[in-house]
Amino acid sequence: MFNLFNRKPKEPATLFYQTDVHSHILPGVDHGAQNLSDSLDMLRLQLEMGISRVICTSHVTADTFENTPESLTNAGELLKEAVAEEGLPIELFVSAEYRIDEYWSKEYAAGHVLPMPGKYLLLENSFVQELIEIDELMFDVQVKGYHPILAHPERYRYYTYNRERYEKLHKGNVKFQVNLLSLAGYFGKGAKVNAMWLIENGLCDMLGSDMHSVEHALIIKDYIASKEWRKLVEKFDLKKRIRNDRVK
Repeated sequence: MFNLFNRKPKEPATLFYQTDVHSHILPGVDHGAQNLSDSLDMLRLQLEMGISRVICTSHVTADTFENTPESLTNAGELLKEAVAEEGLPIELFVSAEYRIDEYWSKEYAAGHVLPMPGKYLLLENSFVQELIEIDELMFDVQVKGYHPILAHPERYRYYTYNRERYEKLHKGNVKFQVNLLSLAGYFGKGAKVNAMWLIENGLCDMLGSDMHSVEHALIIKDYIASKEWRKLVEKFDLKKRIRNDRVK
């Protein structure tokens, strides 16, 4: 009984990498963090999970979130100042999650893009149907010196029964970023099944939180403390295969 009451509290579970390549933490630019308080709360939870580098990838989408490099950079500077004032030991980078649509086409043609470190670009496909010219676009992006990352491919339902498309895109040097929220079951059974298939077949290059809120952060925090997550990391040797910390 004495030992029971004198046990040290468990350390919170941490991720095996330090860089989150997909997050919606910039304040007031999309449907992620709405203000600096939200942003700081989310960053504190990132720190608890072992993340010390956060790439802020706010939405750039036609009609809804027509962000520009200037709007995102300005929000990033506000957040960096708040992080410094709070003394949080976390490094921030400002990039975007680019929905491939008419707004993207215009901004990309004008060179108005904010790549991640290492000239990576996080690109989001349509959720309705695969874009007809996506192979040509991914090739063009690479010709221009960028490295395309397809955001959460497991969430595009049209690939569920056409997984050859996954393989073709990946063979075309498109990196795949799977969401931790998908693995946790947040986006439903289909997304989780697809995410597991991508991992099992060696097609998952990066993991991302895709967190839009404290609620998302807490779901991820619980998931990475689970036996399911630990078994997944060990069984598929994810510590060697996941490339998040190579984005620099």
